[in-house]
Amino acid sequence: MTDIVVFVETSVSGELRPSAAELLTAAARLGSPVAVVVTTAPLDASTAADLGALGAATVFNAVSRLLTTSLTGVQTAALAKAVEQFSPAAVILSNTLDGRDIAGRLSARLGAAVLLDAVDLRLDAGTIVATHSVFGGAYLTESSVDSGLAVVTVRQASIEGSAPAAAGQLTSVEIESQPLTSGVIDSIDDIVVASNRPELRGAKTVVSGGRGLGSAEKFVLVEQLADALGGAVGASRAAVDAGYIPQSHQVGQTGITVSPQLYFALGISGAIQHRAGMQTAKTIVAINKDEDAPIFEIADFGVVGDVFSVVPQLIDALNSRKP
Repeated sequence: MTDIVVFVETSVSGELRPSAAELLTAAARLGSPVAVVVTTAPLDASTAADLGALGAATVFNAVSRLLTTSLTGVQTAALAKAVEQFSPAAVILSNTLDGRDIAGRLSARLGAAVLLDAVDLRLDAGTIVATHSVFGGAYLTESSVDSGLAVVTVRQASIEGSAPAAAGQLTSVEIESQPLTSGVIDSIDDIVVASNRPELRGAKTVVSGGRGLGSAEKFVLVEQLADALGGAVGASRAAVDAGYIPQSHQVGQTGITVSPQLYFALGISGAIQHRAGMQTAKTIVAINKDEDAPIFEIADFGVVGDVFSVVPQLIDALNSRKP
């Protein structure tokens, strides 16, 4: 079976990012997943076992003391080393800021093609085909690489299912000291936000609010529904510009792109800029008192009504079903 290299992102403290599971799931559809993890010290056996449980047949641990001082340079070198050793058909990364940066660097270094922001991956007669949601989610397009290595970034929370558990066989290499070919990191300030809610970008359920909420005080209704559903909180640009919630929660063309299983749009009109960031959600529920709001054009379920009347009833119904 052809090897597929997967770059597994880690936090500053060395913890695996949640995106590892879906990237390994995507890789398992195409071949045998090889998880590449870059660390400053050798990876422990338990972490390799965790990756094996997520579907990694092999765990390739690149160890480098330069990791904390090089801005994606070491990660690029590690992936180049993995490509040299495993000769994979593709390298898969998460479509994050680091993922896109590393993908571009790796492509330039190896002369490989890049397929950006894929929402699905499949094999077609031995060729890797990526599906993309483009033009604000209005169209689905497909791309592939005629020959050579494909470097693919995958939109978070877009891949469903899970990969079968694999061996997670650990192999380690040391990335030797080398002149830095990228920006230098002077220091890292890892700001941890204490929250019981999932991270917006990779959440399976997202509840977003718009200008129809009316004020920051009333926006708490969005948070209450999100908590009842165990989801993340999002917002339209109009709600962010009005000061209802920080910009880090903005969903849309100039914010975060999400692909959850369930997306609630409360008091959101559905301008194309917002739809560009959430239209690939599997199920969209819209609640708006304007029956002509564009959001209803893409909603799977729509409720024409006042959010301050409808949503509290929904929250009560959800809470009543909890054990």
